[in-house]
Amino acid sequence: MNTFLQKTSRALLGLSFALIAAALFLGQSGGLASIFGFYGVDYGVDSEAGLHTVRIVVALVFAAAAVLALLSLLKQQYIRPLALLIIFISLVPLLSLLGSAHWIDSLGGFPAIGSGQGVIKYFALTAVGLTLLSRSACQSQRYIWLNYLPVGLVLLWIGGMKFTAIEAQGIEGLVRSSPLMAWLYHFFNIQQASNLIGIYDLVALIILAIGIVMRPVFWPGVLLCGAVFVTTQTFLFSYPGSWQSPGILASSGIFIIKDLWFIANLLIMIDIRKRQDCPATGE
Repeated sequence: MNTFLQKTSRALLGLSFALIAAALFLGQSGGLASIFGFYGVDYGVDSEAGLHTVRIVVALVFAAAAVLALLSLLKQQYIRPLALLIIFISLVPLLSLLGSAHWIDSLGGFPAIGSGQGVIKYFALTAVGLTLLSRSACQSQRYIWLNYLPVGLVLLWIGGMKFTAIEAQGIEGLVRSSPLMAWLYHFFNIQQASNLIGIYDLVALIILAIGIVMRPVFWPGVLLCGAVFVTTQTFLFSYPGSWQSPGILASSGIFIIKDLWFIANLLIMIDIRKRQDCPATGE
C-alpha cells in the first residue's frame, strides 16, 4: 500500500486537508452550521462564538489529518491512524444527509441536493479510508468498485442536477470563468450548456463502470472521469470566488478542493488494476 500512486493519493489528501484546515482557522465555516445542526449542537446565546469553537475544533481535526497524511508518506505505520481519522471525518457530515438541511425544498427535497453537494464528496474519503485499512485491497476487485462508488455517485447525483435550472444557474459563474469551458456559452444557452455537462458526467461514469469489467475500456473511463475532477481544480485559478486571500480558500474553494479526493479514488483504482495485471510489481 505504499506505491507511488498510493503515495500520490495520500499527498493529494494531505494537501486538501491542510488547505481546508487553514481556511477554517481563518474564518471560513462552510456548511458546518447545517452539518452540526443535524446533531442538535446548541451554539448558545452567542451563536457566532459557538460556531467559532466548532470551526476551530474541526480545523484541528483536518490539520491532524494533514499531518498524518504527510507522515504516512514517510512511514507506513501512520497509514492506519490516517485511515481511521479520515473515516471519522467523513462519517460526521455524511450522517447529516439524513436531515433536511441539505436538500432543495423548492424541488421537493430529496433527491434534489443543495448544500449536500459538498457533503456527498465525503463518500470519497470513506472509500479511501476503508481501502487503506485493508491488507487485501492491493489486488482486490471489490476495492476497485469501492473506490468507483463515490466517483460514480457524485457524477450521477451532481451530474443529474445539471438538468435543473437552479443548478445550471449555480454553475454559470464557474463555467464563464474557465478558459476550458467558457466557450460552451458561445454556442449554447445556460441550460443547454449545463445539460451537456450533465450528459458528459453520466457518460463518463457509465464508461468507467464498464471498464472495471471490460479492461480495454478502463483507461478511457478513468480519463473521462479524471478530466471532470482535474477541470474542477482549474476553477481554483480561474474563479475569483475560490480564495478569501492568497493561500486561503473561500467557501467555494473548499467545495472545489474536495474533488482532489475523487482523484485519489481514481489513483487507487489505477494502482489496484496495475497490481492485478502485474502481480509481481508494486512495492
